[in-house]
Amino acid sequence: MTRCLDCGSERTADQCPFCKLTSAAAELVVRRRLVRRTAIFLVGIIVFVAASQVFPALELDSILIFGGLVFFLSLALGYWIDFRARKRLGIEAMKRIYFGMIPVPWIFAGLLFLNGKLDTSPPIRMPATVVGKFATGGLPRSRRLVVTSWRYGRRFERIAVDQNDFDRFQRGDDIIVQVQKGAMGVPWVYGVFRE
Repeated sequence: MTRCLDCGSERTADQCPFCKLTSAAAELVVRRRLVRRTAIFLVGIIVFVAASQVFPALELDSILIFGGLVFFLSLALGYWIDFRARKRLGIEAMKRIYFGMIPVPWIFAGLLFLNGKLDTSPPIRMPATVVGKFATGGLPRSRRLVVTSWRYGRRFERIAVDQNDFDRFQRGDDIIVQVQKGAMGVPWVYGVFRE
C-alpha cells in the first residue's frame, strides 16, 4: 500500500480515492506547489538579510550564519523532495517539514526588524578601541569595525557600520559604541561615535 504524493492518504490503486489524482498528476501538483513555496522562501531569505541590516544586531554574524544554514538545509530538503517525487516515493513527512520551514525567514526578518523598531530603551554608551576593520563585497555589502569588547568573556566585537563610519575610523581610534537592548532581547548597534 502506498500513499498519495499530494494529500498523503493511503491508496490501493493508481488513482487516489480522496483527491482523485493519479500518481503522475499528484507528482505534478506536488512539484508545482514545491516551486511556488520555494519562491516564497527565497523572497523571505532576501527580506531577512535586508531586515538584518536596518537595525544591526550585535551578534549579526552569528545570526546570518544561522540564516545561511537554514537556507541551505531547506533547499537541500526541497531538492530531495523533488527527487523522491519524480521516483514516486513517499515524501509526506519531508513535505510537512519543508513546508513548515517556509515562514521561518519571514519570522526572523520580522523579529529582527521589530526588535529595533519597537525598542524604547535608552542607548548604552560603551567605550571601545578599534583593533581592525574589514569589508566584504557582494550583496549586501558588509562593513565591520573590530573593536575591543565590553562584554564578559569576549575579546572582540564585530560592529556593523555604514560606509561613512568605516572610512572615518582607523585602527587604534578610541570610540563610543551605542548599544540598545532590543525589544525582543537582541542587543543592536545604535551608532558609533568618536570619544
